[in-house]
Amino acid sequence: MRTFAVSALREPPFPAGRHDSTDQVARQSIEWARGFGLIDSGQRLRRADVAGLAGRACPNGPVERLRLLCDLVAWLFVVDDACDEDGLGEAPTRLAPTVAALLDVLDRHGDPAAPVPTAAGPLGDALDDLCRRIRADGPPAMLLRFAAQVRDYLLALLWEAANRERERVPRLAEYVQMRRHTGAVGPSLTLTELALGGHPAAARRAEPALVALDLLAMDLVCWCNDVFSYGKEQRSAPDGHNLVTVIARETGGDEETALRAAADRFNDALAAYLAAEATLLPDADAELRPALVARRNWIRATYDWSLVAARYA
Repeated sequence: MRTFAVSALREPPFPAGRHDSTDQVARQSIEWARGFGLIDSGQRLRRADVAGLAGRACPNGPVERLRLLCDLVAWLFVVDDACDEDGLGEAPTRLAPTVAALLDVLDRHGDPAAPVPTAAGPLGDALDDLCRRIRADGPPAMLLRFAAQVRDYLLALLWEAANRERERVPRLAEYVQMRRHTGAVGPSLTLTELALGGHPAAARRAEPALVALDLLAMDLVCWCNDVFSYGKEQRSAPDGHNLVTVIARETGGDEETALRAAADRFNDALAAYLAAEATLLPDADAELRPALVARRNWIRATYDWSLVAARYA
């Protein structure tokens, strides 16, 4: 699948980089996950190259903020693996208690005086740690945005679980909307902005041009992932939550045609992203520029990481 992806997807024309402390953070993040009881051996996280993805998305910035981003990505991978490979996401009734407990953690907004609910288990303990660190290191608005984005991610996992239970493949428009949340791009961008020192005010974030750019960035990260991961998903456990599968079901086309359509969709979105970004860059100030860089970095990082990650081999 990598051969197809490299030949069909346009390479994002953004600078590639990798944080100098990536290897150090890789070891620390695995220990963090092990310390909270999220993992036993760390084999899955090493195979996923979690730090490699985070280090590419955040090639500059303080090491501790890279650690925060890497720990979030590790947490997300653990949740995804629990849902996709360990059966937690097979049905909404099975997943719902975990989601409810994690929402309870988010509602505390990292308050150091509030005890973590015991029902949340290791996932809740680790999520609370992330919230507390954001609370201590970033502006309140950033913590509120992070909590809202993780909440959207968790609720979208219930949508996936309901589809799996009914063996349902969603329609294309529905999938595009929900994929932005199941991909957890939002909270990842938020912590990358924190690492790069970007804090656009709420009024600026609500500007239509930046909102449109955000949606395109989320789509590009998720669709790149879908094309690269499609082959592995089909071999292991075929699932309806992939752009290629959704296009094939919607159009009635064969696999090859759907793969080409998914790649074309990515390439068209990248062209639209570059055009939208060009309208923002000339007037980007010290507040906005790091946010734009974060989006560029994640698009490029996802592409480069997907080329080498054993997760999709």
